[in-house]
Amino acid sequence: MTNNEIIKIVTERVIKKLKEYNDFKIPVGVSNRHVHVSQEDLEVLFGKGYELTKKSVLKQPGQYASNETVTIRGPKGEFERVRILGPVRAKSQVEISKTDSFRLGIKPPIRESGKLDGTPGIEIIGPKGKIVLPYGAIIAFRHIHMTPEQALAMGLRDNEIVDVETFGERKGIFGDVLVRVSDKSALEMHVDVDEANAFSLNNNDYVVIKHDNNQERGSICS
Repeated sequence: MTNNEIIKIVTERVIKKLKEYNDFKIPVGVSNRHVHVSQEDLEVLFGKGYELTKKSVLKQPGQYASNETVTIRGPKGEFERVRILGPVRAKSQVEISKTDSFRLGIKPPIRESGKLDGTPGIEIIGPKGKIVLPYGAIIAFRHIHMTPEQALAMGLRDNEIVDVETFGERKGIFGDVLVRVSDKSALEMHVDVDEANAFSLNNNDYVVIKHDNNQERGSICS
């Protein structure tokens, strides 16, 4: 192999890597424990006719952190001042980390948001009342939100499972990351506090998808 051929190969690899890093940077959103509620449950917790009030707008279009907080309680312990995220949903659910589950004394599975069958129940306590969910506590499956246009540019599709590379002082690889494609999304990878701490990730850090190691979505989310 001549020097010119070697230079050409190296240059192509550098360009490819720069494209991954610069064109396809995905910002990180770190999710602390939080609650989603239905309108019916919101009124039990805060009073008839109550509506959530916005504290701050989240990156995903139409979503926000509300001013309202509740206590979540399990068989062994509780967390106070857990924030409700809006808007209201069809069903209430509680998203926690694995570490949180030890204090609460429950064993939630890793699930996609909204897939609540077979999940443990939990108590939610508000200023006006409380509800006991028969199911609804999960550890959220790490995932990436993106638009159809972004998915097309990255060669991805909805519900695909990918590997993701992180950077910084504790750089590493997240395996089994779910891609969620919607025209109502903004580009962002969601991880919980446990995952963020393990990789020293903060909000608005970035990751990139390892395109050479994608795998088809299998039984992980089934």
